[in-house]
Amino acid sequence: MLRRLPELLVPAGLVVATALIGLEVSSYLQAYFLDTLVKVAIVVALYVFIGNSGVLSFGHISFVALGAWTAGILTVPQLQKQLVMPGVSHFLLVTNVGNVASLALAAAVGLAAALAVGVPLMRLSGLAAGIATFAVLEITNNVLTYDLTLGPGLNGFSSVPSTTGMWQATIGALICVVIAFLYQRSRFGRMLRATREDPAAAAAAGISVHRQRLLAFALSGGLAGLAGGLYIHLQPLQPSGVYLDLTFITLAMLVVGGSGSLLGAVVGALAVSGLDSFLAAAVNGVDVFGWQLTLPNGTAEIVVGTLMAVVLILRPQGLTGSREFSLPRRRRTVADLEKARVPT
Repeated sequence: MLRRLPELLVPAGLVVATALIGLEVSSYLQAYFLDTLVKVAIVVALYVFIGNSGVLSFGHISFVALGAWTAGILTVPQLQKQLVMPGVSHFLLVTNVGNVASLALAAAVGLAAALAVGVPLMRLSGLAAGIATFAVLEITNNVLTYDLTLGPGLNGFSSVPSTTGMWQATIGALICVVIAFLYQRSRFGRMLRATREDPAAAAAAGISVHRQRLLAFALSGGLAGLAGGLYIHLQPLQPSGVYLDLTFITLAMLVVGGSGSLLGAVVGALAVSGLDSFLAAAVNGVDVFGWQLTLPNGTAEIVVGTLMAVVLILRPQGLTGSREFSLPRRRRTVADLEKARVPT
């Protein structure tokens, strides 16, 4: 286990380093660092299922949305709910919890929703699984948009306490990283990766493909729900804010970094989020070595999409090669082998 510890320490170290840098920049730039840390949590949640199972899911942002709605509706003051959400159900109207409790409930709702939809969907593979999970995203978005008993609908959230500071975002991202590491090193993670490499051989060995995929899907949904709770406490959200754009950018992060490793998920989230934040800021003009750079709207989406295509063509395994960080092993010499043979 100690030999595998760098697989955890390096991604966790990158998260902590990002937070420490974020504490040293201006309050304007801190918003980008906070957004990046929440994106790390979302991408790691995607990795737990997609990276270990090899099954593409377009629906995980629906669990982020459910987590955001859960944490948001439970922390908006009751008086504000009456004003901006007159149609919300009585239970949600009168129920309020604290920040930490809202994040725990967001994770629980994400896990429960993923478990419920995963029971039938995890029997699918390939294109069918991708389309089915996209249908889950579409259904969730429409329910949160038009069912006013669950929230503010098209108006989006306001008055949600802004509690996701640098340390809370860091702790949330680290929780996701640690859980992802423990899962991938567990026997369940190893069994799921066996189904990814050869489903028929794994089934012949007595591994239930459906059960292992369902477990990872539920765990991934729980982490996505937690990330959604962090997201709603960071900035006001509308249903469109946790829909197609967020789906595309987080999948791009996972693919660019390397979908087959935890390190790839973290590196991809940090790299693409940094690039996306710079390009978004450049729309309003940024100073680059004394030269004023102003880019047209939509540049960020074009550049990230192009980067994703280039990486898939030139390096299909992502920037990290879908490998974890590991220390070099000491090569055994002939003298070492001879010494091992001689009885003492």
